[in-house]
This record gives sequence, C-alpha cells and structure tokens, in this order.
Amino acid sequence: MISFDEQTQVFHLRNDRFSYVFEVARGRYLLHRYWGRPLRAFRGSAELPALDRAFSPQPEDYENDRTFSLDVLPQEFSQQGHGDFRIPSLGVVLPDGTDVIDLFYDGYRILRGKPGLQGLPALYAQEDEAETLEVTLRDPRGRLKVVLSYTVFTGDGVLTRSVRIENTGEAPLRLKQAASFCVDFPDHAFDRLSLYGGHAAERSLERCRLLRGIEETASARGASSHQQSPFLALARPETGELAGEVYAFSLIYSGSFSMKTEVEQFGTTRVVAGLNPADFSWQLQPGEVFQTPEVVCVYAADGLNGMSQAFHAAYRKHLLRGKYRHAVRPILVNNWEATYFDFDDEKMDALAACAADLGLELLVLDDGWFGHRNDDNTSLGDWAINREKLKGGIEGVAASAHRRGLKFGLWFEPEMVSKDSALYRAHPDWVLRAPDAPMSFGRHQLVLDLSRTEVQDYIVACVSKILETGVVDYVKWDFNRHLTEAFSAGRAPERQGETKHRYVLGLYAVLERITQAFPDVLFESCSGGGGRFDAAMLYYMPQTWTSDDTDAVCRQAIQTGTSYVFPPLTMGAHVSVVPNHQVGRVTPMQTRAFTAMMGCYGYELDITQLSEEEKQEVRAQVALYKRLRPTLQLGTFTRLLTPFDGTKNETAWMFKSEDAREVAVFYFKTLAEPATPIRRLRLAGLDPDARYTFREYYPAQTLSHDSLGMARQSLAGKTFYGDELMQEGINIEKIDADFTAYLWVLEKKA
Repeated sequence: MISFDEQTQVFHLRNDRFSYVFEVARGRYLLHRYWGRPLRAFRGSAELPALDRAFSPQPEDYENDRTFSLDVLPQEFSQQGHGDFRIPSLGVVLPDGTDVIDLFYDGYRILRGKPGLQGLPALYAQEDEAETLEVTLRDPRGRLKVVLSYTVFTGDGVLTRSVRIENTGEAPLRLKQAASFCVDFPDHAFDRLSLYGGHAAERSLERCRLLRGIEETASARGASSHQQSPFLALARPETGELAGEVYAFSLIYSGSFSMKTEVEQFGTTRVVAGLNPADFSWQLQPGEVFQTPEVVCVYAADGLNGMSQAFHAAYRKHLLRGKYRHAVRPILVNNWEATYFDFDDEKMDALAACAADLGLELLVLDDGWFGHRNDDNTSLGDWAINREKLKGGIEGVAASAHRRGLKFGLWFEPEMVSKDSALYRAHPDWVLRAPDAPMSFGRHQLVLDLSRTEVQDYIVACVSKILETGVVDYVKWDFNRHLTEAFSAGRAPERQGETKHRYVLGLYAVLERITQAFPDVLFESCSGGGGRFDAAMLYYMPQTWTSDDTDAVCRQAIQTGTSYVFPPLTMGAHVSVVPNHQVGRVTPMQTRAFTAMMGCYGYELDITQLSEEEKQEVRAQVALYKRLRPTLQLGTFTRLLTPFDGTKNETAWMFKSEDAREVAVFYFKTLAEPATPIRRLRLAGLDPDARYTFREYYPAQTLSHDSLGMARQSLAGKTFYGDELMQEGINIEKIDADFTAYLWVLEKKA
C-alpha cells in the first residue's frame, strides 16, 4: 500500500479507494503531487510548472533559480518565515528569539499496522489492516526534528495524518503553532462544507463556494463545541449526496481547534488543521516530544454519502473500543425531562415498573442524585448520595431496575465544581481561574483544572467509588460549560499557554483510566447535548447524546448533520413529550419515534403519565425497533433527502443491513403543502440485479384518501429489481398533515 521509488523520490500511498502521492524535491523538500482516484502508478504526467513569480523569494541555495520558490510550490508540511507566505503548519520560536524554520527531508520508514499516539486517542489497526509511513524532517542546525505520520488502511477510504515534534537541541523551544497536517490542491474549484450551530441546534451543514483568502472553522472554547464541529470538506461544485468528488477532514480532538483554507494569488488551495494557535503555546524542553492530534482524511469519488460511509466504517472498525464496539445498544428511558430534579425512590420505582412493562431495557437516573442538589446551583464535585431524596441510595434505584430485568444508568458531571460545594471550599485552587481577575460562571459552576494530576486522581476516585458497587451499567458523562480564565495555579506563568491542551490531555487520561477499569459499563458522552460530539470522545465512550433539543423536526436536521461524519450507532436519540420542552412544537408520536430510531433509541418523558393508548403505541414502537435495531445501528446509512436541501421541508434516510438483506427507508415531511407535485423517492446503494420485496409499511397517521393513497397500498408484498427502485423510485402519496413520517421495510430475495 505504501511504496517509495528511489529513482524518482516519489512516495505513493494507495489502496482500492485512493492514491496519495508526494515527492522529495531537490533532496530536501516534500512536495504534494496527487490525491484522488487510485492510480496504477504515478509518473508525473502533470509536471509542476517552473515559473518566475514576482515577490516569491528563493531559498539561499537557489538564489539564481528564480523559478524555484517555496511560496508557490505544493507542500506536505508548510514552514514559517522562510519564503512561504501562506498558512504555516508549524510555528516555533527558537532560543535566539527568531521564528524562521528550515526543515529538510532526512529519511523515512514504513511500518506494518499503526502505532498509537502518546496520550491521545487515534485510530488503531492490526498489522494486516494498515501500513504507516513516517517521514523525518530535520533542522540542519540540530535543533528540531519533525516526523510526519501517514497511515493507509486496507480497503477503507481513509488516510490518517499526525505530526511528532522533537527538540533535538540544547535549549528550550516554544511552539506557537502545531498543525496536524497540511495539503495543497492545484486549484480552488470547490465548495467549502462545515458544520455549524449552537446549544440545542448543533451541526447544521453550511455549504459555500470557497473564497479567495483565508477562511476558518474553529473553536477557542477549550472544547470541540456546539458552535463549530472539527470537520471540514472541500467538494466539487457539482458534487451531491450520491456522486462527485469530495475531500474531507475530521480531527480526533476534543479541545480548541482550527481548520483553515487559503486560496492564494495563483488560485491554489491550502488546507491546514489542528490545535487552535490563537490560545496555544508550548515550552518544548531539550529531548521532549510534542504529539499533535490525528486527523482522518477522506477522498470520495461517490459523493457526500461516500464520504460519510468512509468515516462511518473507519470509526466503527478502528475508533470505537470495548464490548459495545459492535454491539447493539439498549433502549433506555431517562428521567430528566420526566422529573428534572424532583424525584425520589417511589418515582424512580414507578418509572422502572412502567419501563419494564413497555419493553424498555435501561433506566437512567440523571442529575440531582448527589449532595443537596435540587437545582443546578450547587453540589457539583460532592459525589455523595442525597439520602433525603433516595433513602435506599443508588443501590435501591438500581435494585428496582435490575429486579425488573432492566439495566441501570447514572449521570455524572465530573469535570465541574459548584462554588457551593465542599470540594470548592477545600480546594479553590483546583479550578481554572486567572489570579486577581473576576471569575466567569456557567450554571453557577466552575471548571476543574484537569491539567493537574491531583484533580485527575480525585475525579477517578469519586467516579470509581460509585461504579465499584457494581450496580451501574451505563454512565452519562456530562460537561456543561466551556473553559474561561484558562489559568492553572499548578503551572508557571510562561507555561499558561499550555493549559487548554493539557486540560484535554488530562481528560483523556481520566477517561482511559475509568473506561478501562469498568469495561462492562456503557459510557455515553454529553456536553449540554452535542457540545463535545467529536471522534476523540468516541474513542472512550462509544455513543454521544446528540443534542439537548429533542424536538423531532429539529432532530432531523441535527442528526442528519451529525451523520456527515458519525455513524447512527454513536448518536443518542430519544422520544420526548409534546409540547416539546425546547421549542413547544407538537408532533405525532410516530414522527418522534421514527426520528429517534436513527440512533441509540430511548425515551425522555414521564412514561407513567401516558394514556393506555399511548402506551400501546410505545410498545409497538419498541417491538419494531428491536426487530430493526441490527440494521439501524450496525448497517450502512445513506441520506436520500436532507433538510439542508431545496425547500428544507423533507428528510429521507435509508439503512441497509450488514448482510444487505434488509433495507429500512424513512421519509419525513415537515409541513403539508397544497397543489404539490408527486414526490418520487429514489433509493440508493441497492444491488441493481437483486429483487426486493416490500415486507412492511408504516404510513403517516393522517393520510390522503385519494387514488394515490390506494395506489400506495398496492406496493405491499410486491417485488422489484434494485435498479428500478434506484432509477424509477417510489411515489410518496399526497400529504394532508404537518410533521408526517413514513417507514418502508424491504427484504432482498435470495
């Protein structure tokens, strides 16, 4: 998969999905040459043009060759201050105060498999699943060594990249920028795709024509954030969901990040991504090594769905870990929107009894079980059970669930502390705060300084003490404010620029210790919903609460946006009460259920207050989901229609089982419209030569009674070849109600 031609000095990384090519030019410089469809061999048919460009300087050794300038050449790792005026990959302040970097090629090695990254989550692989290339660059004065790492996976459409920086000199260096990768494209005929949002409105797709100059997708919040996701894609303007070229990047990191594009004066495009340099600096002592986070790069020739399916496959096979890596997830009920802080043993027992009756599998006790926490103003950090609420303790609530055949789950927010807490009174120096400056509060809470080992140890001890009882089967790990005043009392003034990154490294150390100590516990990450839905958190916790917004219409957009990078298996998705607590909308129970079936299914409402008719509907939904769960959670996901297209009034999702024998198709329409054309829904990803039978059909609760409705019924039990279903499609009947949802289940015939 990885080769190096000694004569041409060309590295060729390839599998059956792509080729990635770069060369060593003039024995010194790494120049990017190609990334795209797989090539049999690379011979350099499109030579790099040798042109004299004004105001593009030459390195000293090439003073007389005005056609050679780092300012215009496509580079694998851009450097600062030495003639390339575009975005640098690395910024270093040297002992003499200069920041001019001069790194030259110094060799390579090819490894079977994929080494891990020290202190950071990353994709993993067995020796027969991947090959890794490490290319070394050195400062000729012996002060700096940089190792560029590339991994190609067998059969998967992803390439991973990261950078290792070592101080090989005798004096400290200061890193002011440390990107995970750089890639230069020869043109700028792209649309720029990113995922933006806010709390309860995460990961909407934004697609704009790539502009000249520098554009940035970033977070400086100390977290990957609700506001911007650590994802970026460049797609050709004609690229759609099912066809066209796209290049995409997903950063495996949970802290402040930056993903920049630059279209420079001659129309080429550079992409640089990694840690956000706006709030980063790092003192690198002699002999020390700094490791950047890993970025997962995808080239897809089959559209945005092809891009997504490459990410999904890689994350399911090479990122998720533990017993739940390939396991279907339990159907849960969470008491949060049912009770908020107002619960006791009797209320939780009633929820458990009702959950068992409805066929649910997991009861989750959310916030408010510890300290004297009856609102969100107090007690974070004091992880002692509130015996006034729960006279039987956690063990009592767990026993109530377990004796009814349910698993039991518990909410934590271990990274935070309330000012009104015994922990804060004992250790005010354990929080992030700037000396002699006012503190910022979010939900009356402060952030514990996870860069300190004593804080890490405290969190591990508190959480472990609860989990060691053996009564907890699931943990929801929350994080409800971002980092402000990121000053650590445990660090010298000149090293405060390290605090945000050290916080994230401390978090990873805590999560590694806890999740490995309790391998039978299912962990779900949360940050006010989807404020830390990133690949790094999935390395430790195989699912994430997708959003605090549980409205079905909002969730169709949020979950669709999330699916551009992450598989449905990783998304927590629940049915909630109406009017919805976030937006006040009233939607049918079936629409809420079908929307939540996209992910790890559950309920977030007081199920004890449902009418008998509603309970019967829930039982039917639960039974349906259990039948389809392997396909919905473990199958291949395809977007047929998205809420980001056209009128933003329709969404359609398709799931195909691992053995490709079962297909589930969901269609949603937000608002009914008069005098509409007939909607023809074309399926995708089927075997064109295979026959598919419509096995089950679940119509909307309110249907038109015209002839189209009757024609629709005639699909039941009928068989069609895959090519017809993909090219001709199926008709959607005229819709006479808002917020409708439909489901078809097809079976591939032997």
